[in-house]
Amino acid sequence: MPSQSRLIALSLLLLAAAAPAMAQNAEAGAVVFKQRCSTCHTATTGQRHGVGPNLAGVAGRRAASTDFNYSAALRNSGLTWDAATLERFLTAPSKLVPGSRMLLPVTDANQRANVVAYLSSLKK
Repeated sequence: MPSQSRLIALSLLLLAAAAPAMAQNAEAGAVVFKQRCSTCHTATTGQRHGVGPNLAGVAGRRAASTDFNYSAALRNSGLTWDAATLERFLTAPSKLVPGSRMLLPVTDANQRANVVAYLSSLKK
């Protein structure tokens, strides 16, 4: 039977090996955003899409704080879009904000991490 120190060392090794797979890559996130999110959102300052809000400068911004017709649920959510909140929202939008109009989650954890990195890199 392996000793406790061997199990700890093996666990640390497995975590280190998994880290690159979860590394956030804003460039890869831009590709996912273009493929999956740009149907409803734009991320270019000054542009309007109509279906979803412009996400330029979203990181650090209070939810529903721009000139867009947000759902009452999002307006009343009290959220601020930091990386952790974006991660939770993109995982299950209607679970974090019941009544949100955003219906499509980003189910792949790696893609989601990359989209969060991309959104976090956007400046207004």
